[in-house]
Formats: sequence, C-alpha cells, structure tokens
Amino acid sequence: MDPLIITVTADSTMSYPGYKGMPAIEDTDKVAQEYIDSVNAGATLVHHHGVHYLEDAIQADGKKLSKIDFDGWRDLTEKIRTVGTDPIMQFGIASARLPEKVELMSLRPDMMSYAFNVHDEYFQPDPAYPANEMYSLHPRDELVEFVTAAEAHGVKPEIECFYTGAFWNLEYVRRQGLLKEKAWATLFFGWAGGAWTPPTPDALMYMVNHLPPNTNWNVSVMDPVAQWKLLPLAIALGGHVRVGWEDNPYLPGGEASRSNAELVEVVVKMAQQIGRPIANVEEARRIAGVSR
Repeated sequence: MDPLIITVTADSTMSYPGYKGMPAIEDTDKVAQEYIDSVNAGATLVHHHGVHYLEDAIQADGKKLSKIDFDGWRDLTEKIRTVGTDPIMQFGIASARLPEKVELMSLRPDMMSYAFNVHDEYFQPDPAYPANEMYSLHPRDELVEFVTAAEAHGVKPEIECFYTGAFWNLEYVRRQGLLKEKAWATLFFGWAGGAWTPPTPDALMYMVNHLPPNTNWNVSVMDPVAQWKLLPLAIALGGHVRVGWEDNPYLPGGEASRSNAELVEVVVKMAQQIGRPIANVEEARRIAGVSR
C-alpha cells in the first residue's frame, strides 16, 4: 500500500459561507498561510481556488459558475510556493469555463481539476445565508479539449467524480488516445445538489469497486459527521484523502477548527493508528505521477 497523500483545500467561501475562520478570498496572505501551515502539518497536495467570484444568475450559455480573477490566482499561487517544500499544486474550480482554465495553465500548476460529470451543487449549511448554487454540463468534446490542453501544458488532470458516470467519461477520453498515464480521480460524497452521492460506506465501496483501471483514487466528503467515519475506511483501503474548510471545517467532536492544519493533523493521527505512513513530497509526486 502506498503512503497516504493528504490533500488540503482551504476555501470555504462557497461551501460554508459565513464560516468565521475563513479570511476574505482577496486576503491572499492569510489564505496562503492556511495552506503553508497545512503542508507543514503533513499535507503534500494543495487544492486551491485562487481568487474567484460566483455569478449571481445563470448566464446565456446555460451555466452559473465562478469567474476567475487571474491576477489574484497568480498571487495566491506564488505565496503558497514560499513554503519551500514544493507541495503538489492543484488548481481547483473544476466547474470554471474552459477558456479560463486553459489561461490558468500558464501559471504552471502540477495538476488541474475538471468535473467529468454534470456540475450541480447547492451549498446552504447555514440557513442564515442564501444558498450558493452552481450549474454546468461538461460535454465529452469539452472533456477531450480540456485534457488535450492540459497534456500540452504539462498539467496532470484531476478527474472529479461525483458518481460513476464520470468513470465512463474517463474511459471515453482514454479511447481518444489521452490520459495514458495513471489517472488521479477524486470521489465526492455528500456534496448537496443534483450530483449528490450519499456519504456512506456502501457508496464508497461501490465507487471504489467500479473505478476504471490504472487510476489512483482520492476521497472528498462534505459532511461534518460522515467525513470522519469514511476517511478511516478510505485510508485503510489504500485510497488518499482530502480535508480542509471547503469540505468540512469541523473537527470530529463537532467543534469548529481553528485552522486547516488542525484538520490535517487529525488525518495524520488516523493514518498512524491504522499503521499507514504519510507520504512526503517526493513520495507524493511519485505516486501521483507528477514531476517537478
């Protein structure tokens, strides 16, 4: 079993609006420090959203997504890289429009996320705040175009999989002669909206048992209670895990975390108790198939 790769994702502005620990998205100094502290705590893969703003209505192209602030994205990326340990840099906002994603590739991330299924998300954990909703179809020709551009730029795709239809699309893209190296797929559980898959052990086992061959798998759980029950199972099965304020800002006891690093530390202890070592940066790059 490979050492465990821990991904950290610190941006809760869409998923947990109003969470008191989250700095303003424009405060790249504070946001970057959350990632740096998490890397020092044991994370080796950084999934960040740069600076972005959710559209207030469905647009003419039928999508309601986040618009990217390119300069803010570059600023946050450069500040995270000052950590000095060279974590794997993964650009998120898997639902953003393709031209903006391709433009971001010029910043030379190691990896970039893209949803291989419909994007349909509904975030309202606190009824005091209006729901944040996102909608987008991702046709197969768009997936092929994204992967072609990513491979041309030396960027490894992160395949976001909210249900097993994403696996079919992954194999479709492979049949076009792309994604020949071992893929990196993140499996999403408990994310509210039309792409929801329940955050349960049987759902996790179903997804894992139907994964395409030649695929590394990573788990994201958006449920403050279920997350801490599913992550030990994923760790024991040989998968990799993702934590951070985007997915769940609460500790196993239900109290609010003071930092993303606290959440990483919980996973480190879980893995140690199970007897699985934590990957260092060199090991993480080897396992994920990402060179410097």
